[in-house]
Amino acid sequence: MQKFEIIQRKILQGLQLQQMLAYWHLKDFKIVFTNGCFDILHAGHVEYLAKGASEGDILIIGLNSDDSVKRLKGSNRPINSQEARAMVLASLSFVDAIVIFDEDTPYELIKKVQPDILIKGSDYKPEDIVGYDILKAKGGEVKTIELVPGFSTTSIENKIIQNFIGNK
Repeated sequence: MQKFEIIQRKILQGLQLQQMLAYWHLKDFKIVFTNGCFDILHAGHVEYLAKGASEGDILIIGLNSDDSVKRLKGSNRPINSQEARAMVLASLSFVDAIVIFDEDTPYELIKKVQPDILIKGSDYKPEDIVGYDILKAKGGEVKTIELVPGFSTTSIENKIIQNFIGNK
């Protein structure tokens, strides 16, 4: 199998997702779930995701669709399409699956995945994280991971705009 095919096979939907979840649950793998827009992947994202992956055996990322990102971030976003964002995330060796969702929150996806651990950045309180109730009801864990200072998609976007306007 070619390396590009391996990356593409990590982007799951429908029956593919159900089959992989059944396999991972059968093998009693500890499933870690996180979600986000991941519009411009940066070092802060990579560190956060790597730390999250270290919490279990399987890392699944719920990726906001283009429409969902527009609703959450505004009409100028996303900068990269959902296909491009999924491909970049899937290329990370410690990421096992990407699932694109169209809702504003991943609540229904979390219900479907039934992860053992739910992670988000430390800018959230665990009890405010979407899916907290699902994880607590099944005896799972909700964890926060410290964010890497100085990295955000918005700050990168602003720097690009400033450099572009400043060079005219």
